[in-house]
Amino acid sequence: MFGQISLNSVIVGEKNSKLQISASGVCRSLRSVMRVSQVSAGLFLSDLDSALKLSVLSSRNVSLVVNASGLEDSVSYPELEGLQVLHVPVQDQPHAPLSQYFDLVAEGIHQNRTGSTLVHCTAGRSRSPALVLAYLMRFEGLNLRRAHELVLEQRPFIRPNAGFWRQLMDYERSLFGCSSVRMSRTSGGVLPEALQESDDAAAAYCLNI
Repeated sequence: MFGQISLNSVIVGEKNSKLQISASGVCRSLRSVMRVSQVSAGLFLSDLDSALKLSVLSSRNVSLVVNASGLEDSVSYPELEGLQVLHVPVQDQPHAPLSQYFDLVAEGIHQNRTGSTLVHCTAGRSRSPALVLAYLMRFEGLNLRRAHELVLEQRPFIRPNAGFWRQLMDYERSLFGCSSVRMSRTSGGVLPEALQESDDAAAAYCLNI
C-alpha cells in the first residue's frame, strides 16, 4: 500500500546490484494517492481540485459526487452524462452539524452501487472522511474503529476534527449500542482513542496523532 512506502526504500541497495527505484516515480504515486484514494470498490475520497477534473471522474466511472467542501455556488463540475451531485453545506469546524448529513450521504452512496461515488471536501482530510466513516458503519457494518483503520490505510493523512469524532461516536452508539472509540485528553489535546476489544482502557491507542 502507498501508505506503507518508506522513503528509505526508494533506493534498493544490494551488493553487486544496480537496481534502483525511481524516486520521482514514487513521489508521483504518493501525490496520486493524496489526491484520489480508493476506499473500497466504487468509493473514492479526494480533494476539491481532483473532483473537478473530467479525467478523474470518467476514469473511475463516477456517477455521484458528494461535495462537502462548503462551497456550492462557486463549484462547477465537468459535464458528464448522468452525474449527480449531493451538497453538504458544512464548514470544517468542531461545532458544525455534520451528523445531520450522515444518513443522507450514506443512503446516497448505498443507492449508487451500480456506479462509483466520489466524496470530497477541500483537502479530503476531515469532512469527507468523516462522511465515509459514517457510511461504512451504517451499510458495511464496521464499527468506528475498524472503519477508521480501513480509510486510514488508503488515505494516511485523514484527520476529522474533534467535533466530527464526537458526532461519529454518537452515530456509532445509535447504530450498534456501544462504542469502539472514546475521546481522551492528551498532551496533544483531546484526541480519539480506540478501545481495545479486551476493553482494557490502559491499552487504548490514539487514532489521530
